Formats: sequence, structure tokens, C-alpha cells
Amino acid sequence: MDLTPYLETLRADLAAAAAPGGPETTRAAEMLGHALESSARLALLEALSDAAAEITTRLSDATVEVRLRGRSADLVVTEVDEPVSVEPAAPAVPPAVDGGDLTRLTLRMPEALKTHVEQIAAAEGISVNAWLVRAVTAAVSYPPLPPTPPPTPPKGRPGKQIKGYFQA
Repeated sequence: MDLTPYLETLRADLAAAAAPGGPETTRAAEMLGHALESSARLALLEALSDAAAEITTRLSDATVEVRLRGRSADLVVTEVDEPVSVEPAAPAVPPAVDGGDLTRLTLRMPEALKTHVEQIAAAEGISVNAWLVRAVTAAVSYPPLPPTPPPTPPKGRPGKQIKGYFQA
């Protein structure tokens, strides 16, 4: 899907709105339209990604993702062999996933982990967003593990322990 026609329409609408202001205002609108192109392209891509994520949550046997090729976006539908079950056999707490409204979440993670997640999602043929939704769904669908007990103090005589680190 080529996004350029949509951006040109936006630029033309901006120029038409500025036309009554005279040639200086029209020129300013043209410059502003060119300056906003990358931001508008990004906003369109985010809208497409959100739409693909919403469609994916409503499908049980396929995923939809947006793939970028140069300046165009392709919507790719991938059928999965086994439908992904959102509900486990016996959850401790009912899962919060109901296919309702979607919300945006900012997630910060180490770059190495992000790269690893991207590789796993690509290997499964799904978007990073779809992979993260599945991972979070799986995490909230199973009862939490019991807390780990505090470490036991070392045996031996107190005061005769070596603490610290050594660097060679």
C-alpha cells in the first residue's frame, strides 16, 4: 500500500485551507506540508499497525501485520496452523483479554532483549506487537509462581568470611 496519495491529499487540503490567506500563507502551507510529511507518514503507519493488531485479536486462525518496504506498507495475513487459545484450561484468574478496546502502552526494554524479541517474532511470522500480546496473555493466564525464599546465611564462624570481588 503506497501511502503517498494519502499524504498528497493531506498536503493539498492544507494548501486549499491556506489559499484565502494569500500567496505568503499558501507558500507557508506548502513548506509546512513538506515538513510534516514524515510525521504524517509515521502516524499513518501507526494507525495501520493498530488496525492490524486489532484485527489479529479478533481472528483465531490468522495474524495480520504491517511490513514496511521502502516508503510503502504491506498488510500481510498469515494463517496459523493451530488457533491460539487465549484461555488456558484452568486459569487461577480469568484472563483480562476479551477482544475489547485496544490501548497503547509504552514499553522500555534493553536493546539486546528487543532484538531477541524481534528475531523470535520474525521466526514465527508475526509482528512484535502480536508476539508481545501473546506473551503477556500467557503470563497473566497462569497462576504466579510462589515467591522465592530469602537466601540462607552461610554456615561457619561469623567474621571469618571473605566478601567483595576480585578483578584480574
